[in-house]
Amino acid sequence: MPPIPPLTERLRDEIVELREISEWDIPEILIAYQDDPTLHLRLAQRRPPTGAQLGSQVEMAEAKRSAGTAVSLTLVEPGGNDCRGRLDISQINWERRSAQLSIWVVPQLRGRRLANHALRLAKGWLRDNMGLTELSVTIAVDDDEPQGV
Repeated sequence: MPPIPPLTERLRDEIVELREISEWDIPEILIAYQDDPTLHLRLAQRRPPTGAQLGSQVEMAEAKRSAGTAVSLTLVEPGGNDCRGRLDISQINWERRSAQLSIWVVPQLRGRRLANHALRLAKGWLRDNMGLTELSVTIAVDDDEPQGV
């Protein structure tokens, strides 16, 4: 499997920016799960992640990206650095040029179409940099449905 290229610059538009996940996202991710007690269910998780589990995910992110198996991106507001959601790209099948995308947005920013914009940015990056064109999307945010993605 080819490696997934690192994001040397953020993917951005006027609504949202995407960057690779980082350790400093952990507190805000934990708060998002507290603020939305059903988030883990929407993401087909048995329970919300712990800080230690999120730390392990961050530690393993580079190895997964280098192995070409998965990459996790953080949604931030333009010019900001605070985690406003997460976009996970997994189940990459290089032969079929396909991948599974899962996205969520913090409860306080839902309805602003951050997921839609983030998915458009990711779709372009996946197509242009990895040749992935068949994308299956899971959205854990009822009021931020993507259109035209």
